[in-house]
Amino acid sequence: MYRERKRCLLFGLPLSFTVYQIEEKKITIKKGLLRTVEDDTLMYRVQDVKLVRSFLERIFGLGTVVCYSSDVTDPHLHLSHIRNAKEIKDYILQTAEQERRKVRTLHTVDLDADAAGMAAFDDNID
Repeated sequence: MYRERKRCLLFGLPLSFTVYQIEEKKITIKKGLLRTVEDDTLMYRVQDVKLVRSFLERIFGLGTVVCYSSDVTDPHLHLSHIRNAKEIKDYILQTAEQERRKVRTLHTVDLDADAAGMAAFDDNID
């Protein structure tokens, strides 16, 4: 399990009220001081993970992990300006794969074919 805070880009100080908690089953993002918002994404829904590091992030040992998921509320999770970003990215990839195997999910691609397109395709066949 990892628990990280969003950090200020300058010197990597934890001046934000955003906390990321990465567990075996889910990723939780807690934001806010007076009005708090907590968003969860189940680990088996994570499809791909990307690590982005700007020049200043590299200088201060930070990184941004972007998780692409099939979650309806947040399909792109941004874990911004966190320490140990490479290690966390690898952990999310491995754990997401293990969770997909546990719940036996299959990632499928939704090809949204509209009726007009299918009608035009049927007309070309004849």
